[in-house]
Amino acid sequence: MAFDARDKEISIDDYVRYVDTGTIGQVLDIKTEDEIGWVLIDKTDLWYKSKLVEVLDEKDIKVKFTPTGRELDIEDLKEKAANMENMQMDSNVAEGGG
Repeated sequence: MAFDARDKEISIDDYVRYVDTGTIGQVLDIKTEDEIGWVLIDKTDLWYKSKLVEVLDEKDIKVKFTPTGRELDIEDLKEKAANMENMQMDSNVAEGGG
């Protein structure tokens, strides 16, 4: 059993943020060594002391860095994916030639 920086219990599959860098990831595993809780985060594949992470609610999860520098939340990403699935390729694309 592991607890975060706010003494909230951490479970496998929870999303957490490492407080020092803001790294967000999903908890893959939890262990305790010498009475210290540790969590393995998927994004970095590294173990973090549980007291140095915060459990996030789904509404708090953000993609921090995108090619445009904008922040997108999960709902934005779901909407963009749905829009891409509904796009149709146009066969009237100009061809380069010479």
